[in-house]
Amino acid sequence: MMHKQILRATLAVAATGLAGAAAHAQSSVTLYGIVDAGITYTNNQKGQSAYQATPGNVQGSRWGLLGSEDLGGGNKVLFRLENSFNLETGALGGGGRMFGRGAWVGLSNDRAGTITLGRQYNSVQDYLSNMQINGVGALSQYANAVYDNDDLNNTYRTDNAVKYTTPTWAGFTANAMYAFSNTAGQFANNRAWSAGADYVNGPLHLDAAYSLVDQPASNTAGAAPSDNYYGTSSSIISNVARNQVWGAGGSYAFGPATLALLYTNSQFNLIAGGSLRFANYEASVRYQLTPATLLSLGYIYTSQNSSAASAANAHYNQVAVGGEYFLSKTTDLYLNGIYQNAAGSKAWIEGISNPSSTNGQFSTVAGIRHKF
Repeated sequence: MMHKQILRATLAVAATGLAGAAAHAQSSVTLYGIVDAGITYTNNQKGQSAYQATPGNVQGSRWGLLGSEDLGGGNKVLFRLENSFNLETGALGGGGRMFGRGAWVGLSNDRAGTITLGRQYNSVQDYLSNMQINGVGALSQYANAVYDNDDLNNTYRTDNAVKYTTPTWAGFTANAMYAFSNTAGQFANNRAWSAGADYVNGPLHLDAAYSLVDQPASNTAGAAPSDNYYGTSSSIISNVARNQVWGAGGSYAFGPATLALLYTNSQFNLIAGGSLRFANYEASVRYQLTPATLLSLGYIYTSQNSSAASAANAHYNQVAVGGEYFLSKTTDLYLNGIYQNAAGSKAWIEGISNPSSTNGQFSTVAGIRHKF
């Protein structure tokens, strides 16, 4: 009898250990990151040429933790914590946030979809970036639309957000997001919502999305906090009462070449009255010349219409060209050139520290990017 009891106890301990090992095997946490830095030359910043050491040119430097736990029955717990930092100085990005690029946790089901809660990208950023030449990491941030008026260069991310993403059905995926104001008695003050859809069928890729923020940057507690939104240090956009962005685009792959078209429309109703409207028309091509060499060309025409005293009507033509040479699957060298010509305004390439003193501005950047 004693031997049987010992055997039962031994088997119970072994089973417990195996169960623990199985549970551990069903969970995973991945550490990942990108480090990107280079040298940028600009021919005119407030009338002077500039040579600058610049971080995060093609992609912002970051490190992150991505985790999941399999609960069984097609259910999972998911989370992501993603930090941003300045590789040249070591300083935190994202307004000094520890996880400024994203911080969320959620539940997913194979048939019902995924719900996530936290600091997240909106639907415009999720989907329209697929068509933007910088969004696919082919050219530097300087290839984005002037003032990043459609937020595809991630000028701001959304706090207090709840997002639902559908499963993928026959290549179709959609999501919707709502972000709370977090201020008692001011439910509509600094809240946001967005919705978008993505369709992939072989070489064809289509996307459409819409986002809205009420009273952005009116405080630090809401969906678009004041320390993480547009400001006069980097654009003409400030003191916004309501911000809407919508757009659509598509791409098609022909062997080694991918052609893409994107339209975005941004409207900023201002607190002082009047509005700023931007319409961006982008065409781009990527060509995989060799397995190690990617060539890219992008063109953006932007129309700026103003009914506010703080700005005038203007339009911008911008061309960006570049190449990447991959030393390995995780490391590449890049070289870009960007030229912007403005009418009715001074030229100001997105991401460049200061505007030109004329209607033209040219920048070139060379650097290295490593992913881990």
